[in-house]
Amino acid sequence: MWISSEEIFETVRMIEMEHLDVRTVTLGINLLDCAGSSDVKTVATRVYDKVVRTAGGLAAVVKEVSDDFGIPIVNRRISVTPVAYVAAATDAKDYTPIAEALDRAAEVAGVDFLGGFSALVHKGVNPCDDVLISSIPNALAATQRVCASVNCASTRAGINMDAIVRMGEIVVESAWRSADQGGIYCGRLVVFANVPEDNPFMAGAMHGIGEAEACINVGVSGPGVVRATLDRLGRDCDLGEVAEAIKRTSFKITRTGELVGREVSRRMNVRFGIVDLSLAPTPARGDSVAEILESMGLERCGTHGSTAALALLNDAVKKGGAMASSYVGGLSGAFIPVSEDSAMVDAAECGAISLDKLEAMTAVCSVGLDMVAVPGDTTPETIAAIMADEMAIGVVNGKTTGVRIIPVPGRQAGDRVQYGGLLGEAIVMPVNRFSSAGFVRRKGRIPAPIQSLTN
Repeated sequence: MWISSEEIFETVRMIEMEHLDVRTVTLGINLLDCAGSSDVKTVATRVYDKVVRTAGGLAAVVKEVSDDFGIPIVNRRISVTPVAYVAAATDAKDYTPIAEALDRAAEVAGVDFLGGFSALVHKGVNPCDDVLISSIPNALAATQRVCASVNCASTRAGINMDAIVRMGEIVVESAWRSADQGGIYCGRLVVFANVPEDNPFMAGAMHGIGEAEACINVGVSGPGVVRATLDRLGRDCDLGEVAEAIKRTSFKITRTGELVGREVSRRMNVRFGIVDLSLAPTPARGDSVAEILESMGLERCGTHGSTAALALLNDAVKKGGAMASSYVGGLSGAFIPVSEDSAMVDAAECGAISLDKLEAMTAVCSVGLDMVAVPGDTTPETIAAIMADEMAIGVVNGKTTGVRIIPVPGRQAGDRVQYGGLLGEAIVMPVNRFSSAGFVRRKGRIPAPIQSLTN
């Protein structure tokens, strides 16, 4: 394929001035062949050995590709088969030893995070799922890189409210286990509806049962590139022209991600999986999804029109990305994690955006309520009700939604909490003061919507 000098200079500008990067190269690893023993320590040893053996060259290869192409690759990550499956044959009452083995393997492999301490319970909780969910607070406390996720709802099955209530309790317990760090363990825990099994982004990455033995999945980024494009476009063009400009930019970003992913895949001799078309912000100024919405003409992200602007952005990113790659998956869209987006933090601090407005915006974005800090005295029932609302949006609309929420012990609405690094800082957001306990404590399963009957 012939590439013009103009395109080369444009890519260099995007990298040097507009924060273009490949956010993550994630190696998915099948661990089902590590199962079968009743001894959890035996399984943990097998898991450690396989992850180290399979991912041992990942960090070096990613660095080589980044250096050779001159494209920043921010994170190296691993996703594994949901641990609830891997540990199902054990007689353990706590799967923390497997989490610890995964953490050690991730350190040896030189990766930032490892996802897959997970269970899928959208229609029911099996004994192995129950043990995994109970193990989450211990596992997060005993590790630094391991991320946990639980899928509690799907469009086909409805919403498992038994699991939702349980996860409300697990989130609160995990927050208090890390009270001296602002509840940060919850930053490695997400609850999903319609979880994708090829997601390269944390905390919800996993390597699904239908995936290859090992594969490379890539998460692209580039909010700064999109914002710069809109700034150059000016304020006089109409919204159709805005959408076209975002589509063209998304095409270029996605091609960059696929180029990197396929080269890492070739050098590691593992299958190439998918490109996740997500715009993932960072706390750096200029690398913000909220700033893109404000470039469209909103005074502050969160004001009226924000949901429509986000819908435009999400759709244009997907259309442009789908033209650039035949292998698209994961979450694919625009992320709106509050703490990880500097302009989103500003909007929360000045009151432009609320928890309710965020929930409305998640109906048209790709991930849901993400890295939202709430007061430390928020009850498990309220956390569960927030999750249930988000699951309902995902289930009824047939899309992935997630909740990564942090009750910050000892903090009240309006307080600021620092997490550092990619997790940034958060403004503690108020929650509705009226109780939802009578509703969520009914438990049971909310039936699937009528649109699930598609056979």
